[in-house]
Amino acid sequence: MNGSHRHRSDLQSALDTEESVLNLHAEIVEGRARDSHPGRGLMGKEVDSRNINDNQEHDSISEQLVGSLLLEDEPDEKIDAKYIRREKDSRGNQVLTQRDRIYRRHIRCRGDIDMMTVPLIAIYESLIPPEGEKEKQRQLITSLEKLVVKEWPRARLCLFGSCANSFGVSNSDIDVCLVLRDADIDKSEIILKLADILQSANLQNVQALTRARVPIIKLKDPVTGICCDICINNVLAVVNTKLLRDYAQIDMRLPQLAFIVKHWAKSRGVNETYQGTLSSYAYVLMCIHFLQNREPPILPCLQEMKVTFHETVDNIECAYFDQVERLKTFGSENKESIAQLVWRFFHYWAYCHDYANAVISIRTGSIISKRAKDWTRRIGNDRHLICIEDPFETSHDLGRVVDKYSIKVLREEFERAAEILQFDPNPCERLFEPFAPC
Repeated sequence: MNGSHRHRSDLQSALDTEESVLNLHAEIVEGRARDSHPGRGLMGKEVDSRNINDNQEHDSISEQLVGSLLLEDEPDEKIDAKYIRREKDSRGNQVLTQRDRIYRRHIRCRGDIDMMTVPLIAIYESLIPPEGEKEKQRQLITSLEKLVVKEWPRARLCLFGSCANSFGVSNSDIDVCLVLRDADIDKSEIILKLADILQSANLQNVQALTRARVPIIKLKDPVTGICCDICINNVLAVVNTKLLRDYAQIDMRLPQLAFIVKHWAKSRGVNETYQGTLSSYAYVLMCIHFLQNREPPILPCLQEMKVTFHETVDNIECAYFDQVERLKTFGSENKESIAQLVWRFFHYWAYCHDYANAVISIRTGSIISKRAKDWTRRIGNDRHLICIEDPFETSHDLGRVVDKYSIKVLREEFERAAEILQFDPNPCERLFEPFAPC
């Protein structure tokens, strides 16, 4: 059988399977009322009835079936260490059926959820970098700037990433951007020259990685003990860092939620992009979007407000309202505790999110359809199985690294967390239990 006949046969088989599944689904939903389930409603409001949008579920199942066929028809090109690890990881085989998700999305939050507030706050506080660590970072930046300006007088060094966006944990390495206004520079040449300067200044373990996708210098400062990566003119990352830092200043519940979610993700082994799971940056965007869509909202959508900050970076317009000191009381009408928010975050991602059709966007503060973004198909190694729009580089899906295996692991972990938070007598102990491959 040639390739085209095989593909048509596979497609017909998938469509036959789809018809069977949809017939079963029709039996499940028979007699139930329809519900539109907008993005805000799923995250923001309790629902008493078990209403279902028949059309939404039909589309969801259809896209998942046809999408899975397309993924099977185009095998991965990269076979590396992550597949060796996957042989030891038995997760991903117990994702809930659509029927069970529909049922569980209407479960009400347990009545004693606030007993978790104190232990969750304790976990958050244990993860915050101490002020002394931040002072060491400032000390290192000052020392590096003194070396850099001798060669490039107009240059400046900017911290970016988790060490500077208010979401970095203790003992993190730091990321530094050397900003040079000359647009015609050869980054690899600058990296090599800077490496010579840093080695002459007795910094340790200086490595110039000029062939990396983003050329960087890696080093360790013997005085502060901090490990550091330096890149050239990654200004978009610096602006992204500022946006997240500004959001963090509006309501304390954002950093609390983000630290807890990141700690959970790291403990459960779903915070590694090279393994096909999500980055810390992606989890922070998920937390921001979730809080934008609470009812009443806890966070505003800064990019939908009057522009007070504007910068064009590599032809990308970065503009938003950054006078966040004026927004300190924005979420005051929402009285939800951090325990309630953690419960609802995992409940949403376990049972309510429409993985087949939805894109989360903090740029709009809403759900966008995959069709509107043209993120309905795989292109090369980029998939769109869980879609998280970058707020400035809007063609960039932070979930593109998630593949057909790791999406099942992610969803199973969200479901596990939601189950523990709802039913376990001592949720914190099991929620953050480290995952160990068999």
